[in-house]
Amino acid sequence: MILERYVHDSPCIETFDLINRGAVWSCFSMSKTIERYQKREKEIGIGHKLAVDQDMQNEEEDAQSLAKKIESLEDCKQKLLGNGLEPCSVSELQQLENQLERSLSRIRDRKNQLFREQIKKLKEEERRLSEENAKLREQCGMQPLHSSTSIEEEEETTEVVTELFIGPPERRERL
Repeated sequence: MILERYVHDSPCIETFDLINRGAVWSCFSMSKTIERYQKREKEIGIGHKLAVDQDMQNEEEDAQSLAKKIESLEDCKQKLLGNGLEPCSVSELQQLENQLERSLSRIRDRKNQLFREQIKKLKEEERRLSEENAKLREQCGMQPLHSSTSIEEEEETTEVVTELFIGPPERRERL
């Protein structure tokens, strides 16, 4: 329950506390309240401005740091592409070469892995198609094909006769 009365032309509010069964009177002056509000607002504004300034400074430092990192990465990229190598020492060039060899090795390993996976899938597909072909031939009453006509024949070594000659060049007449 809230009651209102005036003391010295200032509004006072009586708040009745139901739990403690007592009344509390609060008197306030409107001008003092406004002054306290304005003072607090200034304090918050100054604190906020300092926080914003600190944030801006941190952001500028981060931006400068990122710009340096980008410049360093661009320089490294150019060196890996073979550009701008003139100021490099022999040891720096050796490090670049080693890095490129490791990278190339990883690229080749990954490429070979993908090729092996692709070959495995293709062999599975070949086996599946051979089985399907055998079933279809059986349904049509045809003789099944022998599986020896596939990859095994391709792996056999064949000899080729050429006109290659080992030794010093001689004049030969062609027939």
